[in-house]
Amino acid sequence: MAMAEQGAGTMRILRGLADGNPSVRVRVALAAGTNPDPGFVGTLVERCGIDPDFQVRETLTWALTRHPASMTVPLLVEELRSERAQARGQALHTLSKIGDRRAWPAITPALLFDADDEVARSAWRAAVVLVPEDARHALAGMLATQLGRGERETQLSLSRALIALGEAMVPTLGAATADRDPRVRAHAIATERLWRDPDAGFEFAIEEAKRVAALDGAGGEGR
Repeated sequence: MAMAEQGAGTMRILRGLADGNPSVRVRVALAAGTNPDPGFVGTLVERCGIDPDFQVRETLTWALTRHPASMTVPLLVEELRSERAQARGQALHTLSKIGDRRAWPAITPALLFDADDEVARSAWRAAVVLVPEDARHALAGMLATQLGRGERETQLSLSRALIALGEAMVPTLGAATADRDPRVRAHAIATERLWRDPDAGFEFAIEEAKRVAALDGAGGEGR
């Protein structure tokens, strides 16, 4: 009888994750995380890739962190090959929350350079959490190729990722402050300033960096 009741409870949760009301889906995802069950994992991962509501997705991610990494990580790694940007991005986000470094080999250059900014940002965050010590310099080099990309949110995400690498990113970032591309140069200078003064706002740092980059460019033209 107890087994039958447990099975019925599992089915209710699996059905509830597809409910049309996002508030219901949040409650159901909370229940799935509060009482972890191996039978939930596949559906939780699947719903992360398709649920339209941000709060629901965050709760699904939390629920997955409550399950053993041995069950969740392989399925999340599979999601990184999905054609759906949301599925890739949320899987990366969840892997960064789980923090199991066995997932590091799945953080490929294709994800770090993904054309979708949200996916790329999630990949940067996951990469700096999962990267082994001996790969930090190489990761800094790859991330630095994205300097100057996108608008404020994307640039700030990249700056934070580089800063999280600490001393490993210093040589690469230093070289980028002299890049011929003014957007790359300004972003690198702003990141360097933010690293040295974490209390400085990114907007201030980037505007100051643009002025410095423009002056350097003007100086270079005159030489």
